[in-house]
Amino acid sequence: MFDAYEESVKKAPRKRSPWLEVWQRLRRNKMAMLGLWILSFVVFAAVFAGFIADYESVVIAQNLADRLQGPGAQYWLGTDEFGRDIFARLIHGARVSLLVGVLSVGISIVIGGALGAVAGYYGGRLDDIIMRVMDVFLAVPSILLAIAIVSALGANLTNLMLAIAISNIPTFARVVRASVLSIRDQEFIEAARAIGASDVRIIFRHIIPNSLAPVIVQGALGVALAILSTAGLSFIGLGIQPPEPEWGSMLAGGRQYLRHAWHVTTFPGLAIMITILALNLLGDGLRDALDPRLKH
Repeated sequence: MFDAYEESVKKAPRKRSPWLEVWQRLRRNKMAMLGLWILSFVVFAAVFAGFIADYESVVIAQNLADRLQGPGAQYWLGTDEFGRDIFARLIHGARVSLLVGVLSVGISIVIGGALGAVAGYYGGRLDDIIMRVMDVFLAVPSILLAIAIVSALGANLTNLMLAIAISNIPTFARVVRASVLSIRDQEFIEAARAIGASDVRIIFRHIIPNSLAPVIVQGALGVALAILSTAGLSFIGLGIQPPEPEWGSMLAGGRQYLRHAWHVTTFPGLAIMITILALNLLGDGLRDALDPRLKH
Protein backbone atom coordinates (compact mmCIF):
# COMPACT_ATOMS: atom_id res chain seq x y z
CA MET A 1 0.00 0.00 0.00
CA PHE A 2 2.84 2.35 0.88
CA ASP A 3 4.52 1.62 -2.47
CA ALA A 4 1.29 2.41 -4.27
CA TYR A 5 1.06 5.73 -2.39
CA GLU A 6 4.64 6.65 -3.34
CA GLU A 7 3.92 5.80 -6.96
CA SER A 8 0.83 8.02 -6.98
CA VAL A 9 2.82 10.90 -5.48
CA LYS A 10 5.48 10.56 -8.18
CA LYS A 11 2.86 10.56 -10.93
CA ALA A 12 1.00 13.55 -9.52
CA PRO A 13 1.71 16.70 -11.55
CA ARG A 14 4.00 19.15 -9.78
CA LYS A 15 2.60 22.58 -9.15
CA ARG A 16 4.53 25.19 -11.10
CA SER A 17 6.03 28.15 -9.32
CA PRO A 18 3.81 31.25 -9.60
CA TRP A 19 6.84 33.29 -10.69
CA LEU A 20 7.49 30.77 -13.46
CA GLU A 21 3.91 31.26 -14.64
CA VAL A 22 4.44 35.02 -14.60
CA TRP A 23 7.59 34.60 -16.71
CA GLN A 24 5.74 32.39 -19.19
CA ARG A 25 3.00 35.00 -19.63
CA LEU A 26 5.58 37.77 -19.91
CA ARG A 27 7.42 35.88 -22.66
CA ARG A 28 4.25 35.79 -24.74
CA ASN A 29 4.10 39.60 -24.69
CA LYS A 30 6.30 40.66 -27.62
CA MET A 31 6.39 44.35 -26.68
CA ALA A 32 7.37 43.55 -23.09
CA MET A 33 10.18 41.28 -24.32
CA LEU A 34 11.34 44.06 -26.66
CA GLY A 35 11.52 46.39 -23.68
CA LEU A 36 13.39 43.75 -21.67
CA TRP A 37 15.97 43.24 -24.44
CA ILE A 38 16.54 46.98 -24.84
CA LEU A 39 16.87 47.43 -21.08
CA SER A 40 19.27 44.47 -20.88
CA PHE A 41 21.45 46.09 -23.56
CA VAL A 42 21.51 49.40 -21.65
CA VAL A 43 22.38 47.62 -18.39
CA PHE A 44 25.11 45.61 -20.13
CA ALA A 45 26.63 48.77 -21.61
CA ALA A 46 26.51 50.51 -18.22
CA VAL A 47 28.09 47.59 -16.34
CA PHE A 48 30.95 47.18 -18.81
CA ALA A 49 31.36 50.87 -19.66
CA GLY A 50 34.82 50.91 -18.08
CA PHE A 51 36.00 48.16 -20.42
CA ILE A 52 34.45 49.77 -23.50
CA ALA A 53 35.85 53.29 -22.99
CA ASP A 54 38.41 54.59 -20.51
CA TYR A 55 36.84 57.11 -18.15
CA GLU A 56 39.71 59.55 -17.70
CA SER A 57 41.22 59.67 -21.20
CA VAL A 58 38.05 59.37 -23.31
CA VAL A 59 35.09 60.50 -21.21
CA ILE A 60 36.56 63.37 -19.18
CA ALA A 61 39.62 64.58 -21.09
CA GLN A 62 39.01 67.40 -23.56
CA ASN A 63 40.27 67.37 -27.14
CA LEU A 64 39.39 70.73 -28.67
CA ALA A 65 40.99 69.83 -32.00
CA ASP A 66 38.18 67.30 -32.57
CA ARG A 67 35.28 69.33 -31.18
CA LEU A 68 31.81 69.03 -32.77
CA GLN A 69 32.80 66.33 -35.24
CA GLY A 70 29.91 64.40 -36.74
CA PRO A 71 29.40 60.64 -36.49
CA GLY A 72 32.08 58.68 -38.29
CA ALA A 73 34.56 55.81 -38.14
CA GLN A 74 36.68 57.36 -35.39
CA TYR A 75 33.81 58.69 -33.30
CA TRP A 76 30.71 56.57 -33.86
CA LEU A 77 28.30 59.19 -32.51
CA GLY A 78 30.50 62.24 -32.99
CA THR A 79 32.05 64.54 -30.41
CA ASP A 80 30.67 67.26 -28.18
CA GLU A 81 31.67 70.90 -27.77
CA PHE A 82 34.86 69.89 -25.92
CA GLY A 83 35.89 67.15 -28.34
CA ARG A 84 34.80 64.30 -26.05
CA ASP A 85 33.45 61.05 -27.51
CA ILE A 86 29.64 61.14 -27.24
CA PHE A 87 29.31 57.34 -27.42
CA ALA A 88 31.70 56.88 -24.49
CA ARG A 89 29.91 59.54 -22.46
CA LEU A 90 26.53 57.96 -23.22
CA ILE A 91 27.47 54.53 -21.90
CA HIS A 92 29.14 56.01 -18.81
CA GLY A 93 26.13 58.28 -18.34
CA ALA A 94 23.90 55.19 -18.37
CA ARG A 95 25.60 54.14 -15.13
CA VAL A 96 24.49 57.34 -13.42
CA SER A 97 20.94 57.25 -14.75
CA LEU A 98 20.36 53.61 -13.86
CA LEU A 99 22.03 53.98 -10.45
CA VAL A 100 19.88 56.97 -9.50
CA GLY A 101 16.75 55.36 -10.92
CA VAL A 102 17.11 52.00 -9.19
CA LEU A 103 18.40 53.24 -5.81
CA SER A 104 15.92 56.11 -5.50
CA VAL A 105 12.98 53.84 -6.36
CA GLY A 106 14.33 51.20 -3.96
CA ILE A 107 14.35 53.75 -1.14
CA SER A 108 10.84 54.87 -2.08
CA ILE A 109 9.56 51.28 -2.08
CA VAL A 110 11.04 50.49 1.34
CA ILE A 111 9.81 53.65 3.08
CA GLY A 112 6.57 54.14 1.16
CA GLY A 113 5.75 50.43 1.27
CA ALA A 114 6.23 50.30 5.05
CA LEU A 115 4.07 53.39 5.59
CA GLY A 116 1.36 52.11 3.24
CA ALA A 117 1.33 48.66 4.87
CA VAL A 118 1.01 50.11 8.37
CA ALA A 119 -1.70 52.55 7.29
CA GLY A 120 -3.70 49.90 5.45
CA TYR A 121 -3.36 47.22 8.14
CA TYR A 122 -4.22 49.30 11.22
CA GLY A 123 -6.58 51.82 9.63
CA GLY A 124 -8.35 54.37 11.82
CA ARG A 125 -6.56 57.47 13.05
CA LEU A 126 -3.09 56.16 12.17
CA ASP A 127 -4.23 55.63 8.59
CA ASP A 128 -5.65 59.15 8.45
CA ILE A 129 -2.44 60.73 9.78
CA ILE A 130 -0.11 58.85 7.42
CA MET A 131 -2.22 59.34 4.32
CA ARG A 132 -2.88 63.03 4.99
CA VAL A 133 0.90 63.56 5.19
CA MET A 134 1.22 61.70 1.88
CA ASP A 135 -1.50 63.91 0.41
CA VAL A 136 0.52 66.98 1.37
CA PHE A 137 3.50 65.64 -0.58
CA LEU A 138 1.26 64.69 -3.51
CA ALA A 139 -0.13 68.23 -3.61
CA VAL A 140 3.31 69.42 -4.74
CA PRO A 141 4.44 68.27 -8.23
CA SER A 142 7.21 65.70 -7.79
CA ILE A 143 9.70 67.58 -9.96
CA LEU A 144 9.15 70.81 -7.98
CA LEU A 145 9.59 68.92 -4.72
CA ALA A 146 12.82 67.40 -6.04
CA ILE A 147 14.06 70.84 -7.15
CA ALA A 148 13.33 72.27 -3.70
CA ILE A 149 15.17 69.45 -1.92
CA VAL A 150 18.24 69.57 -4.19
CA SER A 151 18.36 73.37 -3.96
CA ALA A 152 18.31 73.16 -0.16
CA LEU A 153 20.80 70.29 0.24
CA GLY A 154 23.11 70.95 -2.71
CA ALA A 155 23.56 69.42 -6.15
CA ASN A 156 25.32 66.06 -5.92
CA LEU A 157 24.56 62.40 -6.58
CA THR A 158 23.46 61.54 -3.04
CA ASN A 159 21.13 64.51 -2.68
CA LEU A 160 19.73 63.86 -6.15
CA MET A 161 18.80 60.27 -5.23
CA LEU A 162 17.35 61.43 -1.92
CA ALA A 163 15.24 64.12 -3.59
CA ILE A 164 13.79 61.73 -6.19
CA ALA A 165 13.19 59.06 -3.54
CA ILE A 166 11.27 61.44 -1.25
CA SER A 167 9.14 62.69 -4.13
CA ASN A 168 8.13 59.10 -5.01
CA ILE A 169 7.35 57.84 -1.48
CA PRO A 170 3.64 58.90 -1.54
CA THR A 171 3.00 56.99 -4.76
CA PHE A 172 4.26 53.69 -3.35
CA ALA A 173 2.54 54.32 -0.01
CA ARG A 174 -0.81 54.62 -1.76
CA VAL A 175 -0.19 51.59 -3.98
CA VAL A 176 0.74 49.35 -1.04
CA ARG A 177 -2.10 50.68 1.13
CA ALA A 178 -4.68 49.91 -1.55
CA SER A 179 -3.32 46.37 -1.90
CA VAL A 180 -3.24 45.82 1.87
CA LEU A 181 -6.84 46.97 2.24
CA SER A 182 -7.91 44.32 -0.27
CA ILE A 183 -6.22 41.41 1.56
CA ARG A 184 -6.09 42.28 5.27
CA ASP A 185 -9.48 40.64 6.01
CA GLN A 186 -8.93 37.48 3.98
CA GLU A 187 -9.03 34.03 5.57
CA PHE A 188 -5.28 33.39 5.70
CA ILE A 189 -4.75 36.66 7.60
CA GLU A 190 -7.48 35.69 10.08
CA ALA A 191 -5.84 32.27 10.45
CA ALA A 192 -2.48 33.91 11.22
CA ARG A 193 -4.13 36.04 13.89
CA ALA A 194 -5.89 32.99 15.34
CA ILE A 195 -2.62 31.12 15.92
CA GLY A 196 -1.17 34.12 17.73
CA ALA A 197 1.05 35.70 15.06
CA SER A 198 2.15 39.23 15.90
CA ASP A 199 1.13 42.20 13.78
CA VAL A 200 4.73 42.69 12.63
CA ARG A 201 4.95 39.06 11.48
CA ILE A 202 1.60 39.26 9.69
CA ILE A 203 2.59 42.45 7.87
CA PHE A 204 6.06 41.34 6.77
CA ARG A 205 5.41 37.60 6.33
CA HIS A 206 1.93 37.58 4.82
CA ILE A 207 0.66 40.99 3.74
CA ILE A 208 3.68 42.58 2.06
CA PRO A 209 4.64 39.46 0.00
CA ASN A 210 1.05 39.29 -1.27
CA SER A 211 1.18 42.99 -2.21
CA LEU A 212 4.29 42.76 -4.38
CA ALA A 213 2.59 42.52 -7.78
CA PRO A 214 1.42 46.17 -8.04
CA VAL A 215 4.65 47.34 -6.37
CA ILE A 216 6.78 45.59 -9.02
CA VAL A 217 4.78 47.19 -11.82
CA GLN A 218 4.90 50.64 -10.23
CA GLY A 219 8.60 50.14 -9.51
CA ALA A 220 9.41 49.59 -13.21
CA LEU A 221 7.45 52.69 -14.16
CA GLY A 222 8.99 54.56 -11.22
CA VAL A 223 12.52 53.88 -12.47
CA ALA A 224 11.56 55.41 -15.82
CA LEU A 225 10.19 58.49 -14.06
CA ALA A 226 13.31 58.72 -11.88
CA ILE A 227 15.59 58.63 -14.94
CA LEU A 228 13.51 61.37 -16.54
CA SER A 229 13.63 63.44 -13.33
CA THR A 230 17.41 62.96 -13.12
CA ALA A 231 17.81 64.19 -16.68
CA GLY A 232 15.50 67.14 -16.02
CA LEU A 233 17.33 68.22 -12.87
CA SER A 234 20.72 67.85 -14.57
CA PHE A 235 19.44 69.84 -17.56
CA ILE A 236 18.70 72.85 -15.34
CA GLY A 237 21.98 72.49 -13.42
CA LEU A 238 20.65 70.88 -10.22
CA GLY A 239 21.71 67.29 -10.95
CA ILE A 240 25.01 65.69 -11.84
CA GLN A 241 27.60 68.40 -12.33
CA PRO A 242 30.02 68.60 -15.31
CA PRO A 243 32.34 67.08 -16.37
CA GLU A 244 30.62 63.93 -15.06
CA PRO A 245 28.68 62.33 -17.95
CA GLU A 246 24.90 62.38 -17.54
CA TRP A 247 22.28 62.38 -20.27
CA GLY A 248 20.43 65.48 -19.07
CA SER A 249 23.60 67.55 -18.65
CA MET A 250 24.76 66.40 -22.11
CA LEU A 251 21.50 67.77 -23.53
CA ALA A 252 22.02 71.05 -21.72
CA GLY A 253 25.61 71.40 -22.91
CA GLY A 254 24.77 70.80 -26.56
CA ARG A 255 21.56 72.79 -26.97
CA GLN A 256 23.35 75.92 -28.21
CA TYR A 257 24.93 73.87 -31.04
CA LEU A 258 21.65 72.28 -32.14
CA ARG A 259 21.54 73.94 -35.59
CA HIS A 260 24.98 73.01 -36.88
CA ALA A 261 25.84 70.01 -34.64
CA TRP A 262 22.60 68.09 -34.32
CA HIS A 263 24.28 64.96 -32.98
CA VAL A 264 25.36 66.58 -29.70
CA THR A 265 21.80 66.67 -28.38
CA THR A 266 20.11 64.05 -30.56
CA PHE A 267 21.89 60.98 -29.21
CA PRO A 268 21.51 61.80 -25.49
CA GLY A 269 17.84 62.57 -26.16
CA LEU A 270 17.41 59.24 -27.95
CA ALA A 271 19.13 57.44 -25.06
CA ILE A 272 16.65 58.93 -22.58
CA MET A 273 13.67 58.22 -24.84
CA ILE A 274 14.62 54.61 -25.66
CA THR A 275 15.43 53.71 -22.05
CA ILE A 276 12.18 55.15 -20.72
CA LEU A 277 10.24 53.48 -23.55
CA ALA A 278 11.82 50.13 -22.68
CA LEU A 279 10.91 50.51 -19.00
CA ASN A 280 7.34 51.49 -19.86
CA LEU A 281 6.95 48.51 -22.21
CA LEU A 282 8.33 46.20 -19.54
CA GLY A 283 6.11 47.76 -16.87
CA ASP A 284 3.00 47.30 -19.00
CA GLY A 285 3.98 43.69 -19.69
CA LEU A 286 4.55 42.99 -16.00
CA ARG A 287 1.16 44.47 -15.20
CA ASP A 288 -0.52 42.07 -17.61
CA ALA A 289 1.60 39.09 -16.51
CA LEU A 290 0.93 39.68 -12.81
CA ASP A 291 -2.82 40.23 -13.26
CA PRO A 292 -4.49 37.13 -11.76
CA ARG A 293 -7.53 37.63 -14.01
CA LEU A 294 -5.37 36.76 -17.02
CA LYS A 295 -4.27 33.37 -15.66
CA HIS A 296 -5.21 30.40 -17.83
